[in-house]
Amino acid sequence: MELVYSGLVKAFRMLITGDPEVYRITLLTLRVSGTATLISLLFGIPFGTVLAFTKFPGRRLLLSVVNTGMGLPPVVVGLWISIFLWRSGPLGFLGLLYTPAAIIIAQAVIASPIVAGLTAAALQQIDPKLRLQIKALGATGGQCLWLMLKEARFSLLAAVIAGFGAVVSEVGASMMVGGNVKGLTRVLTTATVMEVSKGNYDVAIALSVILVLLSYLTTLWLTLLQQKK
Repeated sequence: MELVYSGLVKAFRMLITGDPEVYRITLLTLRVSGTATLISLLFGIPFGTVLAFTKFPGRRLLLSVVNTGMGLPPVVVGLWISIFLWRSGPLGFLGLLYTPAAIIIAQAVIASPIVAGLTAAALQQIDPKLRLQIKALGATGGQCLWLMLKEARFSLLAAVIAGFGAVVSEVGASMMVGGNVKGLTRVLTTATVMEVSKGNYDVAIALSVILVLLSYLTTLWLTLLQQKK
């Protein structure tokens, strides 16, 4: 318990004194995970909407692939992204390996199936009669789609929360494609793992507390937005 207490005290001291390295790591974590979540929304919500409302051959197979992707191991994503970004890989000419952009790509790949799968599930739960009623009232296709998304807004925001939670706590893929480079790609999760490997458990506990606090505050804001009347 003494170790836990010292870690909590160190976390409080880091936040109060304004430790520049901790603030840099925390801001990078928020920027990387926030950007990855936004990208996953841009891909996941439209794709999930198509899966929910469009009938085509192979739709169930595609849904099963998306549902499988919701539990995709981050280390697998990190491995394949790093292979593609190697100098000898198909995208090696971009020079993105061991940069924040590589972490964003990996985290977006992790979060996109989660957002798409939860979006499809949320829209499929809406009563089909509501869609027919909206069309009967003269709504255009775009208006009908907007109203359906608005009807499922609580579940959609839950998808956003789930997507962000999956990437902000991820460490395997970030370590593999980012490399944990100080001042460039070091985020809270990779920094915590590094401090544990060095035996600095009080610092690791402090970083974990800051990570949980960051995750909670972001989730709290999304929850308040979700429950807003």
